[in-house]
Amino acid sequence: MGAARPDTPHLPQVAPIEAYGNGGFRFAGMSHRGSLLCLPDGIWGWPVEQPQDIDETALAQVFAQADLIDSFLIGTGAALWPLPQRFSEALRAAGIGSDVMPTGPAIRTYNIMLGEHRRVAAALIAVP
Repeated sequence: MGAARPDTPHLPQVAPIEAYGNGGFRFAGMSHRGSLLCLPDGIWGWPVEQPQDIDETALAQVFAQADLIDSFLIGTGAALWPLPQRFSEALRAAGIGSDVMPTGPAIRTYNIMLGEHRRVAAALIAVP
């Protein structure tokens, strides 16, 4: 799959994540190398390589769609990483519940919640 413009989703709809590893993901018959942001308006490439890269800019699209999201899952790669309190509080203030876990469990939880037609979004850091 060619490189998408940063203002264009890779897939303009939600879809379960079919596989992950080797630095990328597969979904809807497509593949993507790097991290993903799965939002109500589509699946986007996400320029975050490690949890410490998560900042206001990395979460801007999440906050822009806050009225469409009840639960936000953050897959932090291979290891667990605590989300800084300022982000937890900002998400809560926007009406979004957040849960942080390694990427594998985040994908499984995301896929289950999608299957239940819940208002879920996910930020997934690619794992090697």
